[in-house]
Amino acid sequence: MYDNYLRHLKDWIGTPLCQALPSAITPNHVTLAAFISGLLAVGTAALSTSPSSHWPLIFWLLNRLFDGADGTLARMRGTATALGGFLDLLGDFIIYSLIPAMLAYGQERKRAEVDWRAVALLEATFHINNFMLFYVSAVVAAKPDDELTSVSMRPALVEGLESGVLFTAMFVWPQHLTLLCWVMSGAVIVGIGQRLYFIIPSLKGLDDRLENQKRQ
Repeated sequence: MYDNYLRHLKDWIGTPLCQALPSAITPNHVTLAAFISGLLAVGTAALSTSPSSHWPLIFWLLNRLFDGADGTLARMRGTATALGGFLDLLGDFIIYSLIPAMLAYGQERKRAEVDWRAVALLEATFHINNFMLFYVSAVVAAKPDDELTSVSMRPALVEGLESGVLFTAMFVWPQHLTLLCWVMSGAVIVGIGQRLYFIIPSLKGLDDRLENQKRQ
């Protein structure tokens, strides 16, 4: 919900740090580091037998650091590419999808109770939300439309910042994973409703304009 407002702040904070990186390190290298640290976070969360292990949280925070730095580095150097953006999002979606399931598996290995219905619902809301975003993006790419473009990027209740906060809470308090999954599922569902409210009328408007053009 606050991603657009915080992006400039993130670049302002991250630019001095990125300036210290050697020129041999590219934004894609940072993206890879984010992906690897994310895999280590979910891997240690799933396989650790110690209830007090801090490694999953440490690796997750490293993932957040690298994930924020790759885009800042690319913009600072003027080397932002479509491939880089794709790899960044792909890595995020893989890690985000693994977090609830791997944390739940890890909790079960520690003999803690987990309601897999909450985990399944959260995963389902991820897929529905992502489908909506990518479908609208595909329509915008095929049939450029100012109204659709603004709708596809319209803020929702849960975006990058909110997801990061909730996932961090899961790593900090894995014993409350079920509750956090229910809460995040509800928030994502609200966001889906927000986007549907704007997307459906906009798609109808686009269809009407295309139909009118055919008749002319």
